[in-house]
Amino acid sequence: KTIQNEILECLAGMVKKEIIQEVKKSKQFSVIVDETRDVQKKEQISFVLRYYYSGVVHESFLEFEVAEQMDAAALSDKIINFLEKHGLEYKDNLVGQGYDGAAVMRGAHAGVQAKIKGVAKHAFYVHCSAHCLNLVIVDAVKSVADAGNFFSLLERMYTFISGSYVHNRWLEVQREMFDGAPRELQQLSDTRWACRHIACRNVMDRLPAIVQVLEEIASEKHPQRAVEARGILAQIDLNFAGCLVLFRKVLSDSRYLSDLLQSKTVDYSKVVELVESLKETLIQYRSHDSFEEMWSETLELCTRSSIETTQHKPKRSRVTSKVLQGSVVASTLGQHEVPDNKHTFCVSVYYPVLDNMIGEIGRRFSNTSCNIMQGVQALNPSSQTFLREENVLLLAEAYDSNTEDLKHELHQIRRVLLRKKGQKESPTTLMEMTQFLDPYQDVFHELFRLCKIAVVLPVSSASCERSFSTLRLIKTYLRSAMTEKRLSSLAVLSIEAKRAKSLDLDEFVKCFAEQHGNRRIQLL
Repeated sequence: KTIQNEILECLAGMVKKEIIQEVKKSKQFSVIVDETRDVQKKEQISFVLRYYYSGVVHESFLEFEVAEQMDAAALSDKIINFLEKHGLEYKDNLVGQGYDGAAVMRGAHAGVQAKIKGVAKHAFYVHCSAHCLNLVIVDAVKSVADAGNFFSLLERMYTFISGSYVHNRWLEVQREMFDGAPRELQQLSDTRWACRHIACRNVMDRLPAIVQVLEEIASEKHPQRAVEARGILAQIDLNFAGCLVLFRKVLSDSRYLSDLLQSKTVDYSKVVELVESLKETLIQYRSHDSFEEMWSETLELCTRSSIETTQHKPKRSRVTSKVLQGSVVASTLGQHEVPDNKHTFCVSVYYPVLDNMIGEIGRRFSNTSCNIMQGVQALNPSSQTFLREENVLLLAEAYDSNTEDLKHELHQIRRVLLRKKGQKESPTTLMEMTQFLDPYQDVFHELFRLCKIAVVLPVSSASCERSFSTLRLIKTYLRSAMTEKRLSSLAVLSIEAKRAKSLDLDEFVKCFAEQHGNRRIQLL
C-alpha cells in the first residue's frame, strides 16, 4: 500500500500543480468551502478554487482536510493555511469567498467570512445561491400550514406505495390505465426543494391510478394496510388537488434557476437575471386570472381522479374564547381553518404561498442590489446599466482599480463595441464580454481585470457538494480507515479526471523518481 499511496499522491500532486499554475497566471480567484461528515464522523472540509483561465471559468477541487474544531477561528485558519500552502497571493488576489449560510461562516463580525476579509480585504462574501433558493421554498411552505400538510402527505404516499405488496399492485394498475412505462413516485429531497417538482409531476399525472390503488387496498382484509390506505384516501380531496397543481407550477419554474446554480461556469449577472425573472413570474401568478386558470386545472384533475368537488358553504369563523383574549398562550388553540372551497383556498393557501416566496426572494437575494453586484451588472451587455460609469466605478472602488484609467477605457470600449454592433463577435453576456476583452487585455487592463473579478465571484457551493458525492463513493464503511492523504489524492484524480487522464506519464515517472530517490529500481 505504501507504493500505491505514493503513486496516487504523486499523480494528484501533478494535477494540483497544474491547477495552481493556472490560478497564479489568472491572478484573481475565489475560494469556495463547505464541510460534511464522513463515515468516521469526521468533519471533512472541501476546498474549491474558482478562476478565469484561457477564456473559461474553472471551479477546480484541490483537497479534503479534516477539521478538528468547527469554530470560526479554526476554520478561517484552515482556509488561510490552505492558501499559503499552495503559494497563492490571497491578500491582493482573493476577490471572493463562497460558503453556506451557517452562522459560523456568514457572521458579519466574528464569522469566517469576516476573519478572511480581515486579511484579504477584497474577499467579497457570497452566500451560496443554491441554499438561498432552497430556503426561499422551505420558508414559503413552512409558513402555510396546508402547504406543509400537503408535502407530508406526499411523503406518506410515497412510503406506502413503495412497500413491496402495494408497489406490485401500483405497477399493474398503471399498465391497465396508462400507455407507456409505469412511473415511480419520487422520494422528497430535504436539501433540494426545487427538485420536488418531479414528485408533484408524477403524482399529478398518475393521480387516478393512485386513487384506484388506495381504494382497492382499503377494501382488502389486511387491517393495517386497509386503515392506512383509507387514511391517505381521506386526505386526497379538493384542497390536495389544488396544492398539487399550485406546487407543480411553482416548483417547475424554480427548477430552471436551481439547475443553473449547479453549473460551474454560471456568473452572478446571469443569476440576477433569472432571480428577477422568477420573481416576475410569481408576481404574474398572483392575479385573479392566473388563479382562475389554476382552479380550472384543479377541477379537471379532480374529475379525472374521481375526487369530490362539491363546493361547500364557508364554515363559520371560529372565535377566540373571551377567557383567552389578551392572553399569551404556549400552544395553539386548535383554530386552524381548513380550506373547504375556492375562496378559502385562494385566501389561505394560494396567495400566502406566492406572497411568502416573493418576499423571501427579495430578502434572501438582497445582496444582488449591493454596490459590487450593481457593478457586476454594469459589465453585462444585456443589462440596462451596461457600461454606465457610476455603476462600474462602484465595483472599481471596491477592488482598488485605477479609476482614471478605467474612465478612459470605458470611453474607448464604447466606440469599439459600437463598431462591432450586429456582428457575431459582439458580446451579449458577461462571459462573452470577458472573452471579447481577453485579446485586448493590455489596452483595457482595468476593465478586463474587473470583468475577470465579476465572472470569478462564487455563485454557489455546488462544486463542494459534488465533491461530497465523490467522498461517499471513495470512503465507504469498508474503507473507513483510509488515510487523509490517500482520500484527497483519490478525490482529486476522480473529480479532476479530465486533467488526470491528460497527464504526461514520462513526467510522472520523473516526478516519482525524484521524490523517492532510494528505489532499488533505476527509474531515470
